[in-house]
Amino acid sequence: MTFMTFLLDVLIIFVFIMWFWLLITVMGDLFRRDDVGGFGKVVWVIFLVLLPYLGVFAYLLTQGGGMAKRNQAQAAAARDQLRSIVGFSAADEIAKLDKLKADGSITADEYSTMRARLVG
Repeated sequence: MTFMTFLLDVLIIFVFIMWFWLLITVMGDLFRRDDVGGFGKVVWVIFLVLLPYLGVFAYLLTQGGGMAKRNQAQAAAARDQLRSIVGFSAADEIAKLDKLKADGSITADEYSTMRARLVG
């Protein structure tokens, strides 16, 4: 075994792991989608099984922008659900920021930045 064959083996393993991770990501996105019906999902799964590399790349090329938007929406929904369970209130956090600003613990710039993050 030469060093070049070792590097080639490492590269092949890396590409396989990367493809497998992309396949899981694509499958997860596909099955979470509400805008694609059952028939469309079956067609995508058949395409992903029969032509795995081409299928993953085709899905990423055609649905990549939507994947990012769906991931952001899912993260926002999870954050909002966690906040409702924990009892997070933006008004409570703003009151805490007001107290920190009055105590001099934070500057006016820090206050405005944090308040904008809470309100937005």
